[in-house]
Amino acid sequence: MENLFCKNTGKMLTALCVMAVTLYTGCGYNEYAQAKTNSNTATEDHLKDEEDVITNDERSTESMLKLFINDEEIQVIWEENESVEALKNLAEDKPIIIDMSMYGDFEQVGSIGQSIPRNDKQMTTSAGDIVLYSGNQLVVFYGSNSWAYTKLGHIENISAEEMKKRLGSGDVNVTISITE
Repeated sequence: MENLFCKNTGKMLTALCVMAVTLYTGCGYNEYAQAKTNSNTATEDHLKDEEDVITNDERSTESMLKLFINDEEIQVIWEENESVEALKNLAEDKPIIIDMSMYGDFEQVGSIGQSIPRNDKQMTTSAGDIVLYSGNQLVVFYGSNSWAYTKLGHIENISAEEMKKRLGSGDVNVTISITE
């Protein structure tokens, strides 16, 4: 009887050891696989960053959009999206001239003359933001508003107070053109 108990206990211990080793190596494999996946993702992100640098370098030699408010060139950081590309395509033939009107004491708005692709997202704008509204209206903000827009860009190096002075005292004229 004692011999039978020892044999069964020995088999159970062997089975437990096999299960423990299997579980341990299985968990280790998952950690290894996760580490390898994270490493691959980091490598892909690094390669994407390098591609972005190349794209930005190439972009400096491509045509760029310029924005003028009442014939004064304004520095803009343009978004990289389908709407900005469509504006660029429209401006290739001739500059886009937009008669803007004050609206709501926080923005200037005007028709670009046709609809372009849009990807509206709910956002809160700030002074200097340039957005597309309803696919065919250019909006330049000198205040803030919350609505669904497609962001086109942001005016840089001009304070909110200066934006209000330039845009908040009457209608303006905006020209979008291409520089080579």
